[in-house]
Amino acid sequence: MSGRQHRETEIARRIRAKGLAAQRTSAQIADEIHEACSAHFSTTRIKAHRLAHGIALADVIEQVRALFERDSKPMPGIGETLLSAYESGLKRPGPEYLHYLCTVYRVEPAALGYDGPCICGNSHRATPALAEQVAERPPLPAEREQLHQSVDSVPDTEEDENILRRTLLNLLRADTAVSQQLDGPILGACEGIRRRMDETLVSATVSAAMLDQWEEATISFGRQYTTTAPLRLLCDVLLELSAVRTAMSRRQPIDLQERLCRMAAQLSGLSGMILINLGDHRLARSFFRTGRTAADETGDRALRAWICARESLVPLYFGDAREALNLAKKSRDLAGSTPCPAQAMAPVVEARALAMLSGGESKKEVVDQAKRALARARSAFSHMKTEDQEDVAFGYTEKQLYFYQGDVLTKLGQTIEAEVVLDQALTKYEDHILDQTLIRLDQAQCRLIDGDVKEAVAIGTRALSLVSEEHLTELIVRPAMALEQAIMARDPNAPGLDAYRAELRRSRRPQLKGGGA
Repeated sequence: MSGRQHRETEIARRIRAKGLAAQRTSAQIADEIHEACSAHFSTTRIKAHRLAHGIALADVIEQVRALFERDSKPMPGIGETLLSAYESGLKRPGPEYLHYLCTVYRVEPAALGYDGPCICGNSHRATPALAEQVAERPPLPAEREQLHQSVDSVPDTEEDENILRRTLLNLLRADTAVSQQLDGPILGACEGIRRRMDETLVSATVSAAMLDQWEEATISFGRQYTTTAPLRLLCDVLLELSAVRTAMSRRQPIDLQERLCRMAAQLSGLSGMILINLGDHRLARSFFRTGRTAADETGDRALRAWICARESLVPLYFGDAREALNLAKKSRDLAGSTPCPAQAMAPVVEARALAMLSGGESKKEVVDQAKRALARARSAFSHMKTEDQEDVAFGYTEKQLYFYQGDVLTKLGQTIEAEVVLDQALTKYEDHILDQTLIRLDQAQCRLIDGDVKEAVAIGTRALSLVSEEHLTELIVRPAMALEQAIMARDPNAPGLDAYRAELRRSRRPQLKGGGA
């Protein structure tokens, strides 16, 4: 321990001893330690609580592990190094670790120096006896701040956020059987947050300060888009969007307004993308419209074009190829000559829409037109920034280009070229089960077009068997049912068709009215 750390510990020890003698609570003692040590030693609130309890880093780790074990969850990866990073302010605990740290110290996140309530939506404060003691004294600064926040916040906003937090906490609990479908309360919370963001965007007083950590969190959510279950990620993204909306509702320096609007556009667009994966096209379109409103405030052509290109996937996946074609052309016009992801995305959507409109007929003019669009996409991709070529959510990657090119060639009946491209795409999608499944269903369609019905059924069955129930959404079910109908048209008694149907319909909960297609 360095001399500086030793002095900090000695001061904290004396404050703790006096506080215990005066029958103060641990929360009161922590606040006194923070007030005495923060200026000289940069002591954070979370560290002040550990010092107030008089325990070492290892003691906190063991308590957190015991709580994980109590909840029948796998042992966490948290260690002394990570906890020390939290205490030094270099890192912020994720929702799950923050929940358990609040449980250990028996305080709310605000007392540890973090904004917002815990994901569990419940109070972590100590026993009733301690609550009575706290009621007899004036509120501590951290508690006054939390009280101020609760007075300022809108009850509807808090309720929507708590619904998402409870859903997220249930998803994090390995021993809890939780529906992975969008239910009524979750849909209501999603729509409530989106509607209030719309109201804030059209307000004449919108301007706010955006913290750097929100931008980092948005980038992180984009990276998780291909690896995290959709409903889990949606909860995280919407909680962040709600925090952005709260900041935008207060008057802030106007020069930072663009950063806030950019965040709102990106988070709204990402919410729309996740809702496509969950099969709710209506709510997805609503979030894309909110994203367009926010993007328009930035004046950034590339961002506006990205939102429009992403929105074009809704009609593309849910049955209106002509509207998808119109949106793709609009995205291309918005992008103009600016090198950006939409320059590559929009022509690909155009090609896919053209292939769908052709109805599987390989007319030369349609094939040529679609292939010219793919060529434009490849050319635009080669001029994109490297970071955009590696960003699967806010950019456009090479594997996405391969996947969609293979899908276009399949729909055009160009099976020889399609199978080569689809094989390349499949090797690149090791971390995204949704796209892997869509690629395999395209491979099955290629085999069916070539007349190999048995192999088409086998590929389709294997594709569906690899999909967990949480990923068996409308996005997968639609093309899978289309493959089933195409197989039946060729051979209603095809070997293995019953097994394919069983995989397609296994334990799938019915879609909600008003959600999906």
